[in-house]
Amino acid sequence: MEGEIHNFIVVWVIVLASLCYSHTIAKFIPKGKSRFVAIFPIVCLFYILPLYLTSINLGATTSFFITGLATFKLILFAFGKGPLSSTPPLPLSTFIPLACLPIKLKKYSTSDNVETKKKTTSLTFNLVTKIALLAILIRVYNYKENLHPNFILFCYCLHIYFMLEIMLNIVSIAVRVVSRVELEPAINNPHLASSLQDFWGKRWNLMVTNILRLIIYDPVRSVIKDRIPRKWAPIPAVLATFFVSGLMHELFFYYIGRLKPSGEAMIFFLIHGVTLSVEIVIKKIFNGKILVPRIISGPLALAFIIFTSFWLFFPPFLRGNTELKLCNEYIAFFKFIRYGQLINPTNITCPLL
Repeated sequence: MEGEIHNFIVVWVIVLASLCYSHTIAKFIPKGKSRFVAIFPIVCLFYILPLYLTSINLGATTSFFITGLATFKLILFAFGKGPLSSTPPLPLSTFIPLACLPIKLKKYSTSDNVETKKKTTSLTFNLVTKIALLAILIRVYNYKENLHPNFILFCYCLHIYFMLEIMLNIVSIAVRVVSRVELEPAINNPHLASSLQDFWGKRWNLMVTNILRLIIYDPVRSVIKDRIPRKWAPIPAVLATFFVSGLMHELFFYYIGRLKPSGEAMIFFLIHGVTLSVEIVIKKIFNGKILVPRIISGPLALAFIIFTSFWLFFPPFLRGNTELKLCNEYIAFFKFIRYGQLINPTNITCPLL
């Protein structure tokens, strides 16, 4: 555990130094290919650094922030696009958190104080609620042997959702207090999605959605629209976006389990890319003349997402005993908080699994 924490600190010191370098060279190298060449080694480094972390909580979080967010933002920054590009240039104190966190800048005025307090209170309540629900969910694992495997997979769905919400709410509260910038909402009530397009475009993992829109969807659509009818240009752009998302998830699963990629995550996202494209085509053909009631389309979309997740998404995620590692890491963390002892999670037997 000591070695993991040491590696975590070293990795983030390198990340901070790399972001300082990226911020500085922008003063001397204009946007375009030259700046991209200068920043490209940092992008490559950010793909390598998560390999030095083996724990799921530290490693997965780091890979999400620097590989899933910072790399794409830096590529956009090289060409004068994305959230890191601004006139006048962003100060370093803003550039660094904006590069590796799902942050949306907001200028505060005196009239915003009441709204800010309400949002902070809402975030705190949401955080406490999700922690309580996660604690209940963990207790459910006590009865794992008596529960249907599909129900356990459903619990894992909720587990990932709660953990993502908890992590981002903690970061949101901290960033809001320290630097007065606002985090973009990561999740917007996905259970209320009315369709696949609504789920992937407006409700799930929104910070990644917004970045992929800028770096994959918009460029592909711009190139394709001159070669095929304009109204069909979104289709190849959607497929390209889901293809890149599949590649990234294969990489994330490798970071977590260090197992040979199986391609299941790629197939999962390609299936959703194709089905979402079909949905878009149908909507364009009928032009709103035939509408499926939300009460029907919503549950159908969620059922399809859950079914394909059970089939393709969770097997590679769990193949490396991910739930056991997570449980052991939680126990090691709580023992450290309670007793001040650093314990290697691999030496712990999880009582819940």
